[in-house]
Amino acid sequence: VQLQASGGGLAQAGGSLRLSCAASGGTFSTYGMGWFRQAPGKAREFVASISGSGGRTLYADSVRGRFTISRDNAKNTVYLQVNNLKPEDTAVYYCSADTDGLYTNFDLEYDYWGQGTLVTVSS
Repeated sequence: VQLQASGGGLAQAGGSLRLSCAASGGTFSTYGMGWFRQAPGKAREFVASISGSGGRTLYADSVRGRFTISRDNAKNTVYLQVNNLKPEDTAVYYCSADTDGLYTNFDLEYDYWGQGTLVTVSS
């Protein structure tokens, strides 16, 4: 399974971006998918996750109500819509896949990781 994240960039506080993660190989619709982020000098942290069907989602408290995770299984792609961005959202965002179908907030459960896409939010 290969994951390719894209959509990062520079945004102003209050702005929006849409991150995408395209998967190839495997059976995408059976995978739980997650987004994590890592800010400079900080540990990687959970952002959001979604079940294989897309019917269940999980969010970190810090992004709930501002970020929305979704997926299109026909396109083998998972998205993260990030709205009302804050400077503290600045980080490299990584998508991940859990081939067991879990969609937890625990990074070690995930089997595959994308290369990351940088989001920079200016105040």
